[in-house]
Amino acid sequence: MIEFYNGKRVFVTGHTGFKGAWLCRLLVKAGAKVTGYALEPPTNPSLFERIGIASGIHCHTIGDVVDFDTLRHDVMGAAAPQIVLHLAAQPLVRASYRDPRKTYETNVMGTVNVLEAVRDVGTVRSFVNVTTDKVYENKEWLWGYREDENLCGGDPYSNSKSCSELVTHSYRKSFFRGADDGCLTAISTARSGNVIGGGDYAQDRIIPDCVRAAAESKEVVIRNPHSTRPYQHVLECLYGYLLLAKTQYEDPGIEGAYNFGPDDESCVTNWELAALFCNAYGRGASWRSGDGGGPHEANFLRLDSSKSKTILGWKPRWGIKTAVEKVVEFANANSDEAKSECVDRQIDEYLEAAEEDLL
Repeated sequence: MIEFYNGKRVFVTGHTGFKGAWLCRLLVKAGAKVTGYALEPPTNPSLFERIGIASGIHCHTIGDVVDFDTLRHDVMGAAAPQIVLHLAAQPLVRASYRDPRKTYETNVMGTVNVLEAVRDVGTVRSFVNVTTDKVYENKEWLWGYREDENLCGGDPYSNSKSCSELVTHSYRKSFFRGADDGCLTAISTARSGNVIGGGDYAQDRIIPDCVRAAAESKEVVIRNPHSTRPYQHVLECLYGYLLLAKTQYEDPGIEGAYNFGPDDESCVTNWELAALFCNAYGRGASWRSGDGGGPHEANFLRLDSSKSKTILGWKPRWGIKTAVEKVVEFANANSDEAKSECVDRQIDEYLEAAEEDLL
């Protein structure tokens, strides 16, 4: 699959973020001509800067997706991409409570602007809007949500991503009209759960909090220890996004919404995740329960990824224990060069297994 991207012009929004940096590295290793458009890296330090993403891609532009003129005329027009992967977002639930207006502006109008730019440029064959498992109306069922379940996220972040899904659906029906009408641009959305991996320095995320605390020989504080989430390594969903973009490029008839969630064994409580980290990290790392304060977050959420498995041939390959071990491997790399080598090594290892499965 990955050789498909050799020589392809790929436009990535949000490329300075955690997932965006991993995605760009994947694409560069595949030989793609990558143009990135995003705000400055959201954290300091950042994976983007530590492994030198800017120097490895074709074009690196700092800009906001709410700035349509710059996005459309100065950047996407010049790039003339064949594939667009839209990752730019305000991605944190707690931050969305602090600034809901900015969250909606970025996640909803940002999506409108990217789709308008895709429509105007006219070179794009495949567009994937990356959203989240939190787009669903969460009834805290024991079974996973399918792509045809109701979209109604509760908190401002989740709700704004539900709106982004609806915007994408509307544009596909209203302006791109769908594959059945012979449109050259296939439009899909990709929904994944909580991702973990080396180089995530965000606040209010369990694994980054674990890494920081362990590095300072402090106890990890878990604020909602009994909440269950579908955790997966970042390469799992990124490979799914690339597989989706490729497949609909070649067969627009498969466009739509797709879940990319882990198998049941990787749907664990927050305390189980923290315990896995502490065990893998060693050196006396430990965790304790916090006060559970802060705004409401869902207690249970799981995805059904049968559609992605059946239509795309995608499947999870690294269980939660392996994913946590990969995080610790990155954390133990003691220089930027070593961390860069670690990212490349993990990508090669993952691709070797994934590409063999698709043969």
